[in-house]
Amino acid sequence: MKFTQVEAEGIKPLAENSPFTGWLYKVMSVTGVAKLIGVIELITGLLIALRPVAPAWSGVGSLMAIITFLITLSYIFTTPGWEENLGFPALSVTPGQFLLKDVVLLGVAIWTAGEAFAAAGVL
Repeated sequence: MKFTQVEAEGIKPLAENSPFTGWLYKVMSVTGVAKLIGVIELITGLLIALRPVAPAWSGVGSLMAIITFLITLSYIFTTPGWEENLGFPALSVTPGQFLLKDVVLLGVAIWTAGEAFAAAGVL
């Protein structure tokens, strides 16, 4: 989806307000930023999938996922649009539901990193 105009425009309000990703819009177009994120996500997934043959590389992919999810979860604090009636950090439906899944995925990425590095003999 990161390679579509709809997704590129959809993530812009989240990414442009973050100190971690907002600067990208100063050096790249909206679609360029989305495509870069998409390529990073594809590389991350491919590295994680290498677990049966290259557990250390899979661990690197899991670390990339951890960084990705920490960055996207930081959007909770940097994206305008939290619900006035509920107070901080209750985000409105649009960014809130999108970001909430990343809490679970962060946990999974931590688990897969530990498992992959243990299998590689690093831990």
